[in-house]
Amino acid sequence: MSALRALRAALRVYAVGVWVMFTQLLRRLRGGFRPPDLPPQPGRVAIVTGATEGIGLSTARQLARLGMRVVVAGHDELKGREVVSAIRAESGSDESAHFLFLDLASLASVRGFVRDFRASGLPLHVLVNNAGVMMEPRGETQDGFERHLGVNFLGHFLLTRLLLPALRGSAHGGDVTRRQGRGSRIVTVASATHYVGEMDMADLQGRSAYSPHAAYAQSKLALVLFSLRLQRLLAARRDPVTANMADPGVVDTALYRHTWWGTRAVKRALGWLLFKTPDEGAWTSVFAAATPALEGVGGRYLRDEAEAEPLGAAQDPALQWRLWAEASRLTGVAEDID
Repeated sequence: MSALRALRAALRVYAVGVWVMFTQLLRRLRGGFRPPDLPPQPGRVAIVTGATEGIGLSTARQLARLGMRVVVAGHDELKGREVVSAIRAESGSDESAHFLFLDLASLASVRGFVRDFRASGLPLHVLVNNAGVMMEPRGETQDGFERHLGVNFLGHFLLTRLLLPALRGSAHGGDVTRRQGRGSRIVTVASATHYVGEMDMADLQGRSAYSPHAAYAQSKLALVLFSLRLQRLLAARRDPVTANMADPGVVDTALYRHTWWGTRAVKRALGWLLFKTPDEGAWTSVFAAATPALEGVGGRYLRDEAEAEPLGAAQDPALQWRLWAEASRLTGVAEDID
């Protein structure tokens, strides 16, 4: 990628960020953000990836407060066990949270996590694909994938595909899920940067040229394409599982360590006003995971707990299929979800 194209990608990503911060500022001035009013979720089990910090941590805590049993999935075992201890203390139950190691930069680790989860004997009603990296210098995962593509997209693609049987089985089972008439849900954390993302199917890995901004936006567009195709396939099968996307907005987390110094300076000085807190950023994911309004409803792109329209290109069935086929090949799974 030429220097001019890299500059264009950076300007587009930061323009989206400025627009989102402006809308958040207006909302805060008009009364601020309010947590969604959600019913208790006893008997349901959720996996949250990247749940040891930031939005993922807030998502896990809020789901546990609703009565869900939360599996904290992350690659930092010390932080993970601290999070589990905090959730258990808050809930007063040792069954409210558990930690399982998951490194999305390794397909072997993803497969190992799924084996460990199956061995736990727990059902699965909600999968929140939250973890990610943002605007890192070019690096590769253990499998040789560019890190944004590998961690943000391919790791979650494989994880979701391997956990589909558990999600289906829990929806069909005779437990509280069935008695309450609730299916299983997949919630994938997207980003407004997908609006400026471009899928370079000839060079998904960014090997010929690299821009961290373009790579990040592409990975988030990939997640939207994946979620929309997944929902189409689930609906065609009449599966009791739905797939939706949650856009958290611009949130005050540690992900900004690789961004432009000016962004970090704004975050330090005005983050309290322009950025959402991690709790506020998690509300859309929690809403997608628990609201009765989305029972049996999939394929929705949600922002501030309301439906929004994703990028037009993300709704292209041909592009969805091409990406799905390539992701299946790279991760070693069949294209069919049967």
